[in-house]
Amino acid sequence: MSQYLVLIYGDEATYAAYSPAETGDMLAAHRTFQQIAGEANLGGQALQPTVTATTIRRDADGAVVITDGPFAEAKEALGGYYLIEAPDLDAAIAIAAQVPAPTGGVEVRPIQVFPQP
Repeated sequence: MSQYLVLIYGDEATYAAYSPAETGDMLAAHRTFQQIAGEANLGGQALQPTVTATTIRRDADGAVVITDGPFAEAKEALGGYYLIEAPDLDAAIAIAAQVPAPTGGVEVRPIQVFPQP
């Protein structure tokens, strides 16, 4: 079995404008996904909005530069993730296709495994 990170992207402005009922519906949709994914779902979390992000980079001299805001600005922001386990990429895609992302989409990335020394 391999592990895959399912990155959930969406339009933060749309989510911020959700009514309490719409937010409840979205949470229910994620609970449904978690039930469908079953043991393939190894965990996941929602992220705070990008305005809460802090970016850390190094400048040309190697000095740490800290700035408020996300690493990259985009219309669709990373809003959360699931870590799933599946036998192959096709199976991971089949699982990830069921993740609710009504204002964006999901990205499936294999977890890279490094050999142990």
